[in-house]
Amino acid sequence: MNILMFTNTYRPIVGGVSESVQRLKNRLQEEGHRVLVVTPKMAGRPRHETDVVRVTAVQHFNGSDFSLPVPIPGQLYEAIEEFDPDIIHSHHPFLLGDTAARAAETYGLPLVFTHHTLYEHYTHYVPGDSPRMQRFAVALATEYTHLCDAVIAPSESVRDLLLRRGANKAITVVPSGVDTRRYAQGSGSTTVRAWCGIPPQAYVVGHVGRLAREKNLPFLAEAATRWLVDVPQGHFLVVGDGDAREVMRDIAERAGVSERVHFTGKLQGQTLIDAYHAMDTFAFASHSETQGMVLVEAMAAGLPVVAVEASGVREVIRHGENGLLLRDDDVAAMAAALAELGDGSRRAAMCKAATATAAAFDESCCATRCLEVYRQAIAMGGPFSHADDGTWERVRGRLGAEWHMLLYRGRVLRSLLQDEPNSDKKAVDDALRDTSPK
Repeated sequence: MNILMFTNTYRPIVGGVSESVQRLKNRLQEEGHRVLVVTPKMAGRPRHETDVVRVTAVQHFNGSDFSLPVPIPGQLYEAIEEFDPDIIHSHHPFLLGDTAARAAETYGLPLVFTHHTLYEHYTHYVPGDSPRMQRFAVALATEYTHLCDAVIAPSESVRDLLLRRGANKAITVVPSGVDTRRYAQGSGSTTVRAWCGIPPQAYVVGHVGRLAREKNLPFLAEAATRWLVDVPQGHFLVVGDGDAREVMRDIAERAGVSERVHFTGKLQGQTLIDAYHAMDTFAFASHSETQGMVLVEAMAAGLPVVAVEASGVREVIRHGENGLLLRDDDVAAMAAALAELGDGSRRAAMCKAATATAAAFDESCCATRCLEVYRQAIAMGGPFSHADDGTWERVRGRLGAEWHMLLYRGRVLRSLLQDEPNSDKKAVDDALRDTSPK
């Protein structure tokens, strides 16, 4: 099968979506499928990479790590036609997601969309952040699903949320996979602990992820530092980087425990795996996850998890079995849970259960489920046969793509105005009716 993927984030960006796309691509290729990834040009990208098309992009959009793609249609469509895809998989509902939808319509190909992100938690990266912008993000992602033949949700929580919002009902739950065998093998005590100056016998609570505003890290830092005050032999290991790092450091300094809080910066490959193995317990507080892939990575490394209940978290953690799940952001409760897992015998039982949980999220299982979604979407068929249609069919496809994108944006606008008390919804309805085909 020839699989064409569109993603706004890819290496060298370190993050959930980027890692998910890379892992899926690699696994599918290992199973004999061809995969081509369309993604923005980014500073620090690999010099030589295969099966990747980079499109022009504005770097570090609004001060973030992300790039704003500006695809050049002629060059991109030449690459698509040469690749001759059987299906298109979009990993975002905007920017290159729009390009994916246009390409699918142009060539009469099935379009699959993975809803990786709760986009309303990320609107602070866009100028003019406001409740209206959050509603826009929700409407954009929800309406995008109706352009697609199939939708993938990384967890049951996200599937249920999308259905409540009125998304396309053709949703299949397929978590992002993890190479569990690889994450099971690490030597944290002799590498990362020694590097950070953490004693071999210390009890280490760890966290891995982007240190970003949407990850609820001030709360996590408050809870961890309260635990450190009560547990003199404890250490807190933080892997990742971002704007929240200074906030977390300030919290630790105010509590007088900064010498036992260790920031490693971004880690990748075996060094990242070794960092997991340098921990005894994993702590997590984000409310913005669709799956929380780092939870599976931590469990594959044999770690129990203490986390706040949220979407993408409750599907992984079984309270009292492979970790502890808190109902809300309670600093004292989180600190107490971290202390509870300091009991070696209690933690040992949870470590075994955590490893068993991770096995269900192995990337081979997840790739197989994703392939089944592809096959079902292809079996449904489309308006045209394939990318080798004649010139007129391609022109008609391009026109149809632009028409459907216009309707898509109209539905997003209508959805927004329905929430506005002074909006003129009738005017929007009339405008859409006036632009309908005669």
